Amino acid sequence: MAATSPSLLPVSPMASEEEREQALRDYKVTIEYKHLKSHAPGGVFLIPGMDNLRQFYGVIFIRRGPYSNGIFKFQLKLPPKYNAENQHPVLTFSAYVFSPYVDETTGILDIKNAYPKWDPTRHYLVTVLTYLKKIFYTKSFVDAKANDAAKELATKDPVAFRKKIEACVRESQKNMYSNDPGSTAKFTEEEVSHSVLRDLLKHHVKDESKVTKQAVLAQIEKARKV
Repeated sequence: MAATSPSLLPVSPMASEEEREQALRDYKVTIEYKHLKSHAPGGVFLIPGMDNLRQFYGVIFIRRGPYSNGIFKFQLKLPPKYNAENQHPVLTFSAYVFSPYVDETTGILDIKNAYPKWDPTRHYLVTVLTYLKKIFYTKSFVDAKANDAAKELATKDPVAFRKKIEACVRESQKNMYSNDPGSTAKFTEEEVSHSVLRDLLKHHVKDESKVTKQAVLAQIEKARKV
């Protein structure tokens, strides 16, 4: 969550009331994002787009449970009047996610079912990310409405349900290096020099507290020559 939040342009003294209200909404978005740096749920990362204050790219790493080792990328879009009542964010997964809480056709997380009335005094970006994480660890799908087939399978045939999840996890790993156009949360495949550098550091760096900058640079130079 160390990414810098988008900057805001100053509001002209001649701006209309509507423009001033929009500028205030924009400012609140940046405040919410800064809040995420210390309050985002573990394993969830969100980075703002380069050109759009209301476009974010993220990824969640699942560490335990049925979806363990899953790497699920997503986009989070905020409506123009976000920070007003019932202006729900839209979170869309970049690849297929088999879950009773995710629409099978669109890949959209069913936020509206969890929060029928979006209240800007109680609900924030961290609310969305917390709910996002929750759906991967929950053991009950009583309240799920996005994918009835997945919900029914979880109840009637848990073994088949688990197999579908495992296939979904494998697919997420396989697509790890597939990046959405314009995404700021990009994954790139490791080059040979990177693996060589890692091995060199493991071999030569025995005590991290005693390593000098020059020693590390020397290993980097060796890796470059590969």
